[in-house]
Amino acid sequence: MELPKIEQRHKDLLEKLCNAAGVSGHEDEVRKIVLAELKGKHLNVRTDALGSVIATPKQRDASKPLVMLDAHMDEVGFMLVSDDGDGLYSFELVGGIDPRSLPGKQVLVGNDKVPGVIGAKPIHLTTADERAGKLSVESLKIDVGTKGKNIQPGDRAVFATKLMYVEDNIFAKAIDDRIGVAILLQMMELEFPNIQLAYSFSVQEEIGLRGAKVAAQSIDPDFAIAIDATPAYDHPSPDGSIENSYYNTKIGLGPAIYTYDGSTLNDPRLVTLFKRVGEEEKITYQLRQPGGGGTNGGSIHRANGGVPTISISVPHRYTHTAILLSKLTDWESSVRLLAAGLSKMSYELTKQPRP
Repeated sequence: MELPKIEQRHKDLLEKLCNAAGVSGHEDEVRKIVLAELKGKHLNVRTDALGSVIATPKQRDASKPLVMLDAHMDEVGFMLVSDDGDGLYSFELVGGIDPRSLPGKQVLVGNDKVPGVIGAKPIHLTTADERAGKLSVESLKIDVGTKGKNIQPGDRAVFATKLMYVEDNIFAKAIDDRIGVAILLQMMELEFPNIQLAYSFSVQEEIGLRGAKVAAQSIDPDFAIAIDATPAYDHPSPDGSIENSYYNTKIGLGPAIYTYDGSTLNDPRLVTLFKRVGEEEKITYQLRQPGGGGTNGGSIHRANGGVPTISISVPHRYTHTAILLSKLTDWESSVRLLAAGLSKMSYELTKQPRP
């Protein structure tokens, strides 16, 4: 098959997805974009009880394996927990955010996207002990400046960052995992006569891989592929060397094929397949191993009687901060590797002994 490329319409879609607000448990804005993109597709489309969007074939063909593609719609963010007066709100983190990265960051609060800023004491008002200690969420406030805004405790807030394309670079919040959502939608443009595809645009990944677990139980696939964004571990050390001894991923080196992570031993037959097609098609890829963390593959592979599962992720820097950095070339290589691998999948894989 002719492998796909990233076109301007795909870039426009990713921009719309990344700029949308979708903190875990409040993914409605992203869900509306996905549902709009699914209109007219020859698929059964539904929203499940947790809020994930599930798209499955109109009719199951038992002669072809059913492959589940998953990407999560949610992003890390904040929940207001108390109104402290004068436009100040205490908040809790939703997902794994380092509080050290937060002071001075602009946010959008509630359904009306009220602009605010995360405030902390200025350095000249802190004590030596405070400067030496770990920054706590309790010491921070979301400040919307004035009273009377239409927000209240329980509302979510997201980083206010807007996507920018700068040469080969993508700067945006929520690349994790709106880039996966964009990849799934692009796969719908392609034909795979050897398989059937089911799509899971899942919720609540950032707080425990929850939506994908329910989706996998419902879809009951023969294989599953979790498409995500993975941290690049490639910052220079003080001595000038590049740190890369943990996740083994860098931006610019193509998609990361997971071998194992904190929640999954990826199916070695699928790992071998995607490595082989990468080499055959001359698609640059890298192996993401070892390391902690994980993707929705951690819950999908345990569904029903077990699902042969692999994760393929686009590398990025600055995970779970106000702005992430990815490469257009890595995005396109990920799309091409996924398409090439899907075109080679069959029931024969399950007949191979698992090491």
